[in-house]
Amino acid sequence: MSYSIVNLAAAEDRAAGFGMADIQEIRFPREALGAEGTGLALHRIHPGRRQAFGHRHRQAEEICVVLSGSGKVVLDGEVHDLVTLDAVRIAPPVLRAFEAGPDGMELLVFGPHHESDGERVPEGFWPE
Repeated sequence: MSYSIVNLAAAEDRAAGFGMADIQEIRFPREALGAEGTGLALHRIHPGRRQAFGHRHRQAEEICVVLSGSGKVVLDGEVHDLVTLDAVRIAPPVLRAFEAGPDGMELLVFGPHHESDGERVPEGFWPE
């Protein structure tokens, strides 16, 4: 089929599988949409919580859009404030992670899909 429609809220919340259910929801509807080359993720970070790990990519440039709420993003050790409708372009090797403000933060992340392209960084990704 040349098109598909999927409600993002109906996509499986995979946060528990990553050990992050107490921090956020995370939904990857790419497969349900039948997308072959485009990646998509919906993150709902709970109020005052920080993602459990940073990550970067070898190939995939991402664009992250704050749909609601506010918070912060760390990009290679630099912390930036974010508010609703801010869009952030992130080059593949930039180490990134998000932290929600007092009302939480909902992000929509777009980028090309490259299998096994991401690298998790569990420590030292957020300056103290």
